Amino acid sequence: MKTILRGGFVVSGKSCRRADVLIDGEKIEKVGHVMAHAPWDTEVVDVSGCYLFPGFIDAHTHFDLDVAGTTTADDFDSGTYAAIRGGTTSIVDFACPNKGETLGCGLKLWHEKSDGKCWCDYGYHMTIDDWNADIERELDDMFAAGITSFKMYLTYPAMMLPDRQLYEAMVALKKRGGICGFHCENAGVIDAKIAELKAAGKGAEVSSHPKARPDYLEAEAVGRVLRIAQAADTPVIIVHTTNRAALDEIDAARRRGQTVYVETCPQYLLLDDSVYEHPDFSQASRYVCAPPIRKSADAAALWRGLRHGDVQTVSTDHCSFTPEQKEMGRGDFTKIPGGVPGVETRGELIYSAGVAQKRISLACMCRVLSENPAKLYGLYPRKGAVAAGSDADIVVYDPNANRVLRGAELASRAGYTPFEGFETSGSIRSVYLRGELAMDRGEVVGDRRGQYLMRGKCML
Repeated sequence: MKTILRGGFVVSGKSCRRADVLIDGEKIEKVGHVMAHAPWDTEVVDVSGCYLFPGFIDAHTHFDLDVAGTTTADDFDSGTYAAIRGGTTSIVDFACPNKGETLGCGLKLWHEKSDGKCWCDYGYHMTIDDWNADIERELDDMFAAGITSFKMYLTYPAMMLPDRQLYEAMVALKKRGGICGFHCENAGVIDAKIAELKAAGKGAEVSSHPKARPDYLEAEAVGRVLRIAQAADTPVIIVHTTNRAALDEIDAARRRGQTVYVETCPQYLLLDDSVYEHPDFSQASRYVCAPPIRKSADAAALWRGLRHGDVQTVSTDHCSFTPEQKEMGRGDFTKIPGGVPGVETRGELIYSAGVAQKRISLACMCRVLSENPAKLYGLYPRKGAVAAGSDADIVVYDPNANRVLRGAELASRAGYTPFEGFETSGSIRSVYLRGELAMDRGEVVGDRRGQYLMRGKCML
């Protein structure tokens, strides 16, 4: 059976135009003028006045992750259920072998966590937290398994690598056409600042969290990893970028001729560091994430970066913990599990705070949520486009159906949203995953249809 979405405005990374969309099975057959009188076996869905986006891609999630002595509130079942409600039809999570384990061990574990449990399509980046000849040989196995992107850390002792190994890993990935994202913070100085804050009797204050991890220590690590990438002559991704100083380091690298891709997240675009000053620990601790939320001037710089094409993607870094789990850090801010939920609200937030407020265009929203991540992570044009031959992953956005975000009404097991009380401009009316209706007016329909995504190499 075929489906026609009639009367909507199809959004691409270049334009927005009135067009009908004909879906045949899992694929889009035609975009444009579709016959006025559909055959008897075609379902016609009136989407007049709505925007039709390619399914959103969240390329930075952490589901079913053991961290900080606990496990994230959302596993692949609840996390992808929340994702599909929010218009995200594909996620790319991070497979994380422990230090001393093989990459194959991490891949096997993540398949066990996710296969058969996902409501949207899914793939993995591979975390590299150890480096030796055996790990390098395993890279070929990862590419054969459809994993072409990787992640390394400049902080967290259990995961970070020294500079020489960062360089050697970059060179090895370049030979294979892979790409790597980096979590950039200066671990040593952060540890020293934590010790100073505790010595000053401020170890119980949530407001110590951003003081221990200031913007310039993120920028320093960004600058350092970009110089190492310059030596390796390879493109890199800076993930969850938060501030203007980091963007300045990236701009300097680009002026040297380097290729740098930049990701940011809604919490860095819509919030500021005053959230850490709330007198109630249970409220302030909900915003603890790394890097921390910065100042409103940094958010403004990130919006400019999106508008000018300097920031390529908006993911969520969805790493959810309940308020009860955050209580682990009462009395010691360093023990608060770091991370915030966001996979369900990203599309509505970016439309409302971005498009509706004229900070970015509809085309820009399409690029940063759909088209660019599809190209960056080897999924385009199967994903990231409303075009003939692409998967029929479509988000129907009604710009007139405003709502108020309430954590109690969301699907994430975190039980809260950092954007509590935010009034949206419009909302997601329905979502199609590979041609089948997956969400309609807030209700997820069907079953767990998520497929594992074999990804190609970067095309951006």
